Amino acid sequence: MSSLSQADAGALVAKPGSARRAAFGITIVLIAQLMIILDSTIVNVALPDIKTDLHFGPAALSWVLNGYILAFGGLLLLGGRLGDIVGRRRMFSVGLAMFTLFSLLSGLAPNAGLLVAARALQGIGGALAAPQVLALLTASAPNEAARNRAIGLYASVSAIAGTLGYVLGGVLTDLASWRWTLFINVPLGIISVALAGRFIAETPREKGRFDFVGAVSATGAAVALVWALTTAPNHGWDSAWTIGGLAVGAALLLGFILTERRVSHPLLRPTLLHSRLRVGSMLAFFTHVGSQIAMYFIVVQYLEIQLGFSPLKAGLAFVPLTVAVLMVAQPITKLLARVHPPRFILLGAVIVVGTFVWLSNIDGRSTFLGSVLGPMILSGTATGLIYPSSVSGIMSGVEPEHAGAASGLVQTMQQLGGATGLAVIASVYAANARPGQFLPGVHQAFIAAAIIGGVTVLSVLPLVARTGSPTSDPGPIPASKTEAELSKVAD
Repeated sequence: MSSLSQADAGALVAKPGSARRAAFGITIVLIAQLMIILDSTIVNVALPDIKTDLHFGPAALSWVLNGYILAFGGLLLLGGRLGDIVGRRRMFSVGLAMFTLFSLLSGLAPNAGLLVAARALQGIGGALAAPQVLALLTASAPNEAARNRAIGLYASVSAIAGTLGYVLGGVLTDLASWRWTLFINVPLGIISVALAGRFIAETPREKGRFDFVGAVSATGAAVALVWALTTAPNHGWDSAWTIGGLAVGAALLLGFILTERRVSHPLLRPTLLHSRLRVGSMLAFFTHVGSQIAMYFIVVQYLEIQLGFSPLKAGLAFVPLTVAVLMVAQPITKLLARVHPPRFILLGAVIVVGTFVWLSNIDGRSTFLGSVLGPMILSGTATGLIYPSSVSGIMSGVEPEHAGAASGLVQTMQQLGGATGLAVIASVYAANARPGQFLPGVHQAFIAAAIIGGVTVLSVLPLVARTGSPTSDPGPIPASKTEAELSKVAD
C-alpha cells in the first residue's frame, strides 16, 4: 500500500472516507487475488498425499488441478461482464463467498469424486471474483499514474502468491495435512466477504440486455480449448480427443465473434479489439505466461527429482524469483507514464529467451547455485517488466463501464497462455524423455520455452517501432463499416 498516495487510495475501490478506509478496501481485493493465485500452486505440492489418501488413479489425479482450471478459465469473460452489469462489489462478494465455501468442502472431501466436483465449483467462484479485482483497482483510478501503481500492486501480489503457494503447500502438507492447503482459504475468505460491503464501494451498473448467446459460446470455447490443451500431453496431439476439442473450441470461438458483431450489448465489445496496443499486449501476455510455465513445470521437477530437494526446499528456492519480480515491477509501474509499455515488454521477452537458453544447458553435473539461481533471477526480472506493462497495455483506454470485461480478458489470456504453454512444453519433454531418467527431454523443453519467448518478441516489435506518447494507443485496427455502425448502436 505504500506505493499509492493518500489521494490515489481514496479514489480507488473504497467507499468515500479516510485514506485508511481506502487502504482496507484495496487490501481486501488484493487478498482475494492472493487467494485465487495461491490456489493454482499450493495444491500441486500436496498431490502425492491426495493420491494416497483418496485413492486416485494416475490419470484421475490430474483432475484435481484440471477441474479447477477448466471452470476458472472458461468463465472469466462471463465473470468480468457480470461485474459490469450487476455491480463489481456484488459479483466480487458472491464469487469470493463461493470460492471460500467450496475451498472448505474440497478440504473435507471424503473421496476423489467429491474433491474434483468441489474443486470445479471453487473454480467457478474464482472466475466470478477474479475479474472484479483488477477492474475495481483500475476503473476508478483518478489518473494514469494511479492506475499504473494499482497494476503494480496487482502484479506484485500475483507474483508473491505463485511462490508462496509452493512454500505454504510444503509446510502445510509436511506439518499438518494436504487438506490444510484448501482450508487456508476459509478464514481469509470469510473475513474478506464480511468486510467488502463496508470498505468497497459498489460500481455503477451498465444498462442493457445480457448477451446470453455470447456468454454460452465464449464459455464453451474457453472450456473446450483449455480442456483440449491440458489433456493433449496425455491423449496425444493427433488423438481424436485433442483434435475434436480444439475443433469444437474454434467453432464456438467463431460463433462468439459473429455474435458479438451483431448484438447491441455484447459480452465483449469488438471495439476493445480495435486497439493495436491492446491486441499486441494480449498476445505478449499470452506467450509470456506460456513460456514461464517451464520455470514451474520443469524446474520444480528438476529440483525435487534431480537435486533431491524436499517440497518445502523447492518452494523456498523460488523466493529469489519473487524478490526479483517485486524489485522490478514497482519501479516499472512508475516509469510507464513516461515509457511506452511495449518497450519494457520487449526487453523482458529478450531476457526470457536468454533465461531458457541458459537453462537448456542443465546436465547431470549442474547445481542450483551454478545453473538455476541465475535463470530464476532473470525470470523474475522479465516478469517484473512484462506483467505490469502488458496489463497496462490491455487496460489502457478502457472505459470504466467495460473494465470488468477487459479484466476478464486479461485473466483469460493468462489461463489460455498457461494451458497452451504447459501443453506444448510437456509434450516436447515427453517426446524426448527416457523411462526412469529425468534429464532427457529437459534441453528440448527449455528450447521450446525460449521459442515461445521469441514469439513474445515478435508480438511487440511492431508496437515498439511506432512513435507517440507513452500512454497513447498506437492506433486502431480498422473496423469494417458494419462493425463501426454496430458500435455506434451499442453506444
